[in-house]
Amino acid sequence: LSAAFLWAVASLFYGRATLEIPPRTLNLIKGVLAILLFGLTLLLSGSDTVPISIMALMLLMLSGVLGIGLGDTAYFEALKTLGARRALLMETLAPPLTALIALFFLGETLTSDEWLGIGLTVCGVAWVISEQVENDDEPEHLPWRGIGFGLLAAGSQSIGAVLSRLAFSQATVSPLWSALLRLAAGVGFLLLWSLVSRPSRTSLSYLKGAKHLWGIILFATFCGTYLGIWLQQASLKFTNAGTAQTLLATSQIFMLFLAAGRGEEISPRALTGTAVAILGVAVLFGIG
Repeated sequence: LSAAFLWAVASLFYGRATLEIPPRTLNLIKGVLAILLFGLTLLLSGSDTVPISIMALMLLMLSGVLGIGLGDTAYFEALKTLGARRALLMETLAPPLTALIALFFLGETLTSDEWLGIGLTVCGVAWVISEQVENDDEPEHLPWRGIGFGLLAAGSQSIGAVLSRLAFSQATVSPLWSALLRLAAGVGFLLLWSLVSRPSRTSLSYLKGAKHLWGIILFATFCGTYLGIWLQQASLKFTNAGTAQTLLATSQIFMLFLAAGRGEEISPRALTGTAVAILGVAVLFGIG
């Protein structure tokens, strides 16, 4: 839930940055900055390297390539093509996808109450973000390109979460180290992608041309990529993949509260959807 809240905060700032920086470039920049933050954290904490099996290492790296390198880039592309509300709606596919993939490949079975909690949470989030709002600047028609990127993002992040969960089951590794390994693999993939595609401008040139965005990107990276991924890995370590991914999907509910804090009017439909999502979280935790 803490990761979901921090991602909601970061999304407000990332949305501003995507107006001037291409999605893949922004993904690469935030990844490099987060790696520096993780490295500094390990240095200050005096944490030693943890012995890890080759299989667990490969699983975490593949998780980073799919979930961060490919998944986050696809999400930013969907955000740019479909608009925030519709892109977020497609992200609600991630929790049930994660639960199903974990069921088939990890043997993680969910109780009927857990399935009910996932269903309530997903429906509540989808009900909130699918609401039609006045003065909406999103495109009238859904371009197939944007739908494709939305599906790719949800699928990649779901598989990435399951791979992380599988790595935790095979090795004793801290969420801090797993987050760093995933980020390193994701950034490596993005660097290779950039070299192959030969972009006309480098990530550094985009930053030089948008110096006014440095503070925004640094803050969003600290909240969403550094703390957010660290907490996400902790969640995947201590609970099953489907439950963790469902709780992460509540970031859109937190975003609703942030909007209310900025003075935006919240509709009865949004409040109802929020209540349903919170009820789903309560069912997941066995409350009531």
